[in-house]
Amino acid sequence: MPKTYTKSWLDNDTFAAWIFLSPALILLSIFIIWPIAYLCYLSFTTGSFTASGTTWVGLRNYSRLLQTPDFWQVLGNTIYFTVATVIPSLIIPLGLAVLLDKSLALRGLLRSAYFLPSIISLVAAGLGFRWLFQTSGPANEFLNFFGIAPIPWLGSTTWAMPVLIVLSIWKQLGFNMVVFLAGIQAIPPSRYEAAELDGANAWQQFWHVTLPGLQPTMIFATVTTAIFTLRSFEQVYVITGGGPLNSTNLLVYYIYQEAFSQFDFGYAAAAATVLLAVTLLLVYLQLQTWGEE
Repeated sequence: MPKTYTKSWLDNDTFAAWIFLSPALILLSIFIIWPIAYLCYLSFTTGSFTASGTTWVGLRNYSRLLQTPDFWQVLGNTIYFTVATVIPSLIIPLGLAVLLDKSLALRGLLRSAYFLPSIISLVAAGLGFRWLFQTSGPANEFLNFFGIAPIPWLGSTTWAMPVLIVLSIWKQLGFNMVVFLAGIQAIPPSRYEAAELDGANAWQQFWHVTLPGLQPTMIFATVTTAIFTLRSFEQVYVITGGGPLNSTNLLVYYIYQEAFSQFDFGYAAAAATVLLAVTLLLVYLQLQTWGEE
């Protein structure tokens, strides 16, 4: 007599999926969801980190943010820094990736040289840039060679921010170049052969074959570069300390100052929540701009 098979609850695909996902979901909840939830809670309180030391104040911290001129200056600095960093950090590595994808002499050496900044500590790079752009540093010596008066790079409200921007672009250049290079090499050669048969020149092939083929890569590079830029802290801490006159203070450094210098944790949490919202909005706009494919 044939055996009858009784379906067990272990055979349920949905249950099996939850079993396999549970370790990742537990880690996600502990290290991402819970900290974000606690951050949002702290933004409505004042006092210390402990539950017994906090006092619920509602939207008072957010009201203070809106009424604090320093916060608006810092927010403007962050937007300026992000836009001025992200755009060159995409365009320059893309151009380098296109060039280094071709058969060039010392191509491997050039790839390694361009990627090197990505593995250098940002603190060490910041110290190097602070030395490079000090009043008597190599940058001003180079200008003096051409008869140009020295520029107070780090003491100027005009020039201090560009120093941080150049450092951030230089630091992100190698990683994005490798990402774009991998994306270019993933494009089927048959597309270029078809475009060449149709009479397309190198620029037309780049515009109509390379760029469309790099759309998923461009989304990834844009999002990661924007997140890297928005969380910038070491550059400000090592080189300028937010000065001069708060002209290089960015949101992450502002949050650090309010939390660990002023010990105003609720206000700092409100500023951090705003930073989180700005980051999510920027990522959403980027996805909408480039498409969801």
